[in-house]
Amino acid sequence: MILQNLAKFYDILLEDKDVGIAPPGFSVVNINFLLNLSPEGELLDLLYVFQPRQVKNKVIEDPRRIILPEAVKRSSGVAPNLLWDNATYVLGIADDSKTQAYIADRFEQFRLHNLMFLEKIPGPEASALRKFLTKYSLEELSSHQVVVPNIEALLKSTGFLTFQYAETNSLIADTKAIPDAIHHAWVNPSEDTKIAQCLVTGLEEPVQRIHAAIKGVRDVNSSGGSIVSFNNSAYESYGKVKGQGLNAPVGETAAFAYTTALNYLLSKENPHPKLQIGDATVVYWAESTNPLYADIFQMMMDPQGFTEPEPDSKTDTKSRYDNKMTELLGKIGESIQSGKVLDFEAIESGLDTNTRFHVLGLSPNTARISIRFYEMAPFRNILARLIQHYEDLNMGQNYPWSVWRLLKETVSPKASDQTPAPLLGGAVMRSILTGLPYPAALYYAVINRIRADSDEPEKRFYKINPIRVGIIKACLTRKYRAQKNDQYTEVLTMALNPNSTNQAYLLGRLFAVLEKAQEDALGSNLNATIKDRYFTSACASPASTFPIILRLSQHHISKSEYGRNTEWRIREIMDLLEIDNDPFPKRLSLDEQGIFILGYYHQRTSLFTKREAQDQDETEDQDAATDTPSQLQLN
Repeated sequence: MILQNLAKFYDILLEDKDVGIAPPGFSVVNINFLLNLSPEGELLDLLYVFQPRQVKNKVIEDPRRIILPEAVKRSSGVAPNLLWDNATYVLGIADDSKTQAYIADRFEQFRLHNLMFLEKIPGPEASALRKFLTKYSLEELSSHQVVVPNIEALLKSTGFLTFQYAETNSLIADTKAIPDAIHHAWVNPSEDTKIAQCLVTGLEEPVQRIHAAIKGVRDVNSSGGSIVSFNNSAYESYGKVKGQGLNAPVGETAAFAYTTALNYLLSKENPHPKLQIGDATVVYWAESTNPLYADIFQMMMDPQGFTEPEPDSKTDTKSRYDNKMTELLGKIGESIQSGKVLDFEAIESGLDTNTRFHVLGLSPNTARISIRFYEMAPFRNILARLIQHYEDLNMGQNYPWSVWRLLKETVSPKASDQTPAPLLGGAVMRSILTGLPYPAALYYAVINRIRADSDEPEKRFYKINPIRVGIIKACLTRKYRAQKNDQYTEVLTMALNPNSTNQAYLLGRLFAVLEKAQEDALGSNLNATIKDRYFTSACASPASTFPIILRLSQHHISKSEYGRNTEWRIREIMDLLEIDNDPFPKRLSLDEQGIFILGYYHQRTSLFTKREAQDQDETEDQDAATDTPSQLQLN
C-alpha cells in the first residue's frame, strides 16, 4: 500500500509544473562541475556551478540540481553512471586512500559504458563526447592543465560532474537524441529481462531487480538505503535464486515512481521539510497538487514553519501565499495555539477536506530503511486528531508543544546523549495520528524522570513542569477515554478542581501546601526541601511519609507569617480526605501516582497564582493612594 500510494503521488508531481520531477529513466542529480567540450572532444574548461542559498547572513553554495539519466545503485563494486559521475569515474582522480588499480578500473568502466551508449546516437554533441572518451588516457586527463588547478575543489565537492557542449553552451545530456534513446530503452526491455506481475500496479511488466537508493533518512548510509531489498540467499524463496527483486516483484515503472517520489519528499527541493521525531524521519503529502494541505499539517506540527526569511533581510519574514491564504493560515494557527476547536468550514472554500493525506515515518537500519509508522486518512480526520492531541495535552500554555519537545522530557537533562528511546517517537506519533491511547512507555518514562530528577532553580529546571504534567494528563485522559471510564475526569483538567474528593489528587494538593508552608517559614534557598527528600516516597507510599511531613509542618507553620492560612488549607484538604476513614493508603498505583503529581501541580500553581494576583492588587492600591494627593493639588 505504501509503495502504491507513493507511486500515485509521483503521477501527481508530474502534473505539477512547478516541481520539475524527473521523468522515467532520469533522476535529479547534484552537479558542481561541467566539463566544457569542443566539437573535437577537447577539454576546454572545467566550470563550477552552484545554486546560492541564503542562511541568515551567509550564502551557501549548494550543488545545482539537474535532471540527468537515472543514477545506478552501487554499494560495492564498479557501476558507472551515464553521462555523469564523480571525479574518479570521469577524470580518474581520487584521494590518497584509493589505489591506482581502484581508480583505473572505474575510469575505464565509465569510458566503455558511455561509449557503448553513444555508439548509435547522432549529432555533434554525442560525437564530441565520444571523441573526448577516446582522446584522453587516464594519465593525460588527470594531469590536464584544466584539471590540475581544480583537483582540491573536485575532491571536496559534494556534487558530481557532467558534460557541456561548448558550441551551444548546453548540456550534452539535453540533446534530443539522448532522452529519446533512454526512453526507447525504458519502454523496450532487453530479451533477458524478467517479466512478472507487478505487486504495485498488477500489470505484467519488467521487474526491477535492484531498487534505487532512498536518500535523506537520518543515520542511513550516505549512499542511501533500501525499503525493498534482497541480497542474501536466506531471504530468497520459491526458486528465486540470485534474483533479488524477484522475491517481491515490483515493475520498473512502479519502482522508479515510488523511489523518485520518496526521494523528492526527503530532499531540500520539497517546500514542506521533513520532520525528525525520535529516530524517525517523517514525510507527509496529500493526493493533490495544492500545497496548502501539507502547509497546514506542517504548521500544526510547527506553527512557525509556514514563513520563510526574505532573501535580502535578516529578520523580516514573508508568506509563500497571497494575503487571503496567509490570513487563513494565521487563523488556523491562532486556533491551534489557543486550544479552540478548528473551524473546518473556514478552509473548505480552498480545500477538499476529504482528500486523502499521508504521513510516513522512516527509521534507519544500516543500509536498509524500516517503516516506523504510516497513516493514511481524509485530511479532515488528520486535522481533528491533531487538534485532539493538543486539547489532551493543553495545560493552559499559550503555544503548542512539539512532539520532539515531549520526547525530550523522557531523557535525563544531565545525559550527554539527549536522544529519546528509538521506538518511542514512532509510537507517540502513531497515537497522535490515530487518536489511540499514548504508549504506556511515554507515561512510565515521565513518571521515572520525576522520581529521579532534582530541581535546579539556578538552571531554571524543575522536575515537575507544565510539559511533564501535560503528558501525564494526556496519557491518563486517552487511556480512560478508550476504556469509556470517567473515574478521573474531574481531575484531568488544566487547573485546580477544589471540589474533587479523589484521594490521590488530594494527597498531591496536601503535599504542595506543606511544601509552601516550609518556604514561607524558611525561604526557598534551602539545601534540601521536603520535595527533595520526601516527594518520591509520598507519591508511592503515602502512609509511611505523610505523618512525618505533617509533624514537620507544625514547626513551619509556627514560624510562618502566613501560618493561619496554611492551617486553614490543610484542614480543608483533610476534611475532603475523610481523616477518620484511612486518609493515607499504603500504596498508590502508577495511575494514582500520576493523579498525585497532577494534584500537586494544580495546587502549587493555584497558590502562586493567588499570590501574584494579591501582589498586583496591593501595587494597584498603592498607586491609587499615590495618585490621589496629586489630583487634589492639581485641582
